[in-house]
Amino acid sequence: MPADPAAAADRTAADRTAADRTAADPAAGGRPAVGRPAFDLAALLAERGGERYELHSRHLNPQLPRMLRTIGFDKHYERAEGQYFYDAEGNEYLDMLAGFGIFALGRHHPVVRSSIQQVMDLDLPDLVRFDCSPLPGLLAERLLSYAPGLDRVFFGNSGTEAVETALKFARYATGRKRILYADHAFHGLTTGSLSVNGENGFRKGFDPLLPDTAIPLGDIGALAKELKRGDVAALIVEPIQGKGVQAPPPGWLRAAQALLHEHRALLICDEVQTGIGRTGEFFAYQHEEGVLPDLVCAAKALSGGYVPVGATLGKSWIFEKVYSSMDRVLVHSASFGSNAQAMAAGLATLEVMREEKVVENARQVGDRFRERLTALIERYELLAEVRGRGLMIGIEFGRPKSLKLRTGWTALQAARKGLFAQMVVVPLLQRHRILTQVSGDHLEVIKLIPPLIITDRDVDRFIDAFTEIMDEAHRGNGLMWDFGRTLVKQAVGNR
Repeated sequence: MPADPAAAADRTAADRTAADRTAADPAAGGRPAVGRPAFDLAALLAERGGERYELHSRHLNPQLPRMLRTIGFDKHYERAEGQYFYDAEGNEYLDMLAGFGIFALGRHHPVVRSSIQQVMDLDLPDLVRFDCSPLPGLLAERLLSYAPGLDRVFFGNSGTEAVETALKFARYATGRKRILYADHAFHGLTTGSLSVNGENGFRKGFDPLLPDTAIPLGDIGALAKELKRGDVAALIVEPIQGKGVQAPPPGWLRAAQALLHEHRALLICDEVQTGIGRTGEFFAYQHEEGVLPDLVCAAKALSGGYVPVGATLGKSWIFEKVYSSMDRVLVHSASFGSNAQAMAAGLATLEVMREEKVVENARQVGDRFRERLTALIERYELLAEVRGRGLMIGIEFGRPKSLKLRTGWTALQAARKGLFAQMVVVPLLQRHRILTQVSGDHLEVIKLIPPLIITDRDVDRFIDAFTEIMDEAHRGNGLMWDFGRTLVKQAVGNR
């Protein structure tokens, strides 16, 4: 007589429960009993969480807690949900930083969290090495559907790994060594990606780096000059630079691509921050018709905010050159690349973005956000420009016309460029509980890269806070300018 499937399932569950009870006997070397975890994370945080800044000072980067205390950012956040943080008193903070772009879906999206829990419950044989797990193939298939013309994916663990992969693949596929990059670019901080970092402050003291060359963003003549030397493997470029939220002029990316291909060089688009919906298209290069990069780097948002994942998308012929034979099957790999939890998080993230129309929200809310900010330029002489795409927005401040404001502005600039933007960022957090960032060292630019799920209500909250701070700034006195004088003293003292 055939076995009853339901009964068999019940027996399997019962057997597993019994096995768990046996394993729960610590004397037998098994797992601890349910309700008595061997490691109680909640208890550890309750006991030691208040020491967070002291622990960092003693054991990690000592300058981070020092910097946070200096500008009054040494908050104790207790939990987060979506686009909001909460402190121990239950106060709500609006996140306009998204962990530098990681949390496109906000924090703790239930669908992404469920995917991680499902992976753990499935007890998958992860990272066997000598097998082909289905999850990386499924995520690659889904990701490539958003990038017509690209054929294959390499999965690593971060944005800088995605860039390193692209640099290696470009050099091997072309047989050339030199990479071009743009002034003020940011592509990561490992040695290869640091070699194409356009900011000297990050590069200083880490030489020698790879043989790479910077060109001005948007300068087609400079690109042509370098290509004539015949040794260029690729140009790597952010479609919108994270530092300063600067974009090349319309048409430049398409013209650069044509020129590169004419010289048998490749176009690499670094979409680590701009990709996965940030700018109102899935990838930012898709705003410009006719642009199809040879390699695309993605990361950050693909993680769903849970498990680090980096992805390098590319054309088949490039991958086939790198992995040209069975002898070269492992010539480029990553220890934790394609792990099950990361792949599940990526699949869940893309599903949420499709189901909840996240890219469309980034475009529509972002357009309205920029329009409202741009309308304030006529009202405030300290506000110079608003730029960006989707929910990647730069607010730049500039020299005022009136003598009263010009005096204070000049003092700030003499001490250190970027202090006025810091004067705006600090009260946004301290008084209005809105977290933002200055867009780069020595820049008078605030960058807004919030979760892509923010609403018009969140935009209203930011605009109300921002106008209140700008009104105070234009009075030329008060707590804001007092704080500015404090920043001046600190800047001068640190020289």
